[in-house]
Amino acid sequence: MFGKKKQPPVKSLIAHGTSVRGLIEFQEGLRIDGEVTGDILAAPGKSSLLVVSESARVTGQIQADHVVINGEVVGPVMARELLELQPTARIRGDVSYGGLEMHQGATISGKLQPLDGSEAGGEQGEKPLLSLASKAG
Repeated sequence: MFGKKKQPPVKSLIAHGTSVRGLIEFQEGLRIDGEVTGDILAAPGKSSLLVVSESARVTGQIQADHVVINGEVVGPVMARELLELQPTARIRGDVSYGGLEMHQGATISGKLQPLDGSEAGGEQGEKPLLSLASKAG
């Protein structure tokens, strides 16, 4: 479906039970299991991965290359390459994406806007902009 580019390693963790307030800038990979109030921005120019787990809540703007959401986000989300919305993802805010994979059960309350090739920061090529995942029987 999508080209399987090697993902950067997750080197940072905001653990369950941890609450962080303020701007978070990261490189490579970041996993959030706790609560963040503030913007989360990946360093430009390097491949980045942000994972928002089922137990996580983010209130603020998110920007990264590859974003995987299974928790709650209140604020705008920009996934320059791919946005994966897992079954328990809940987003209240506008979403921009290079590619989108959305599982049944995920919800978005906001506008969906695909990025063009220059905004996405990568080659769009023949990849579909939208992919709906279905349950395997």
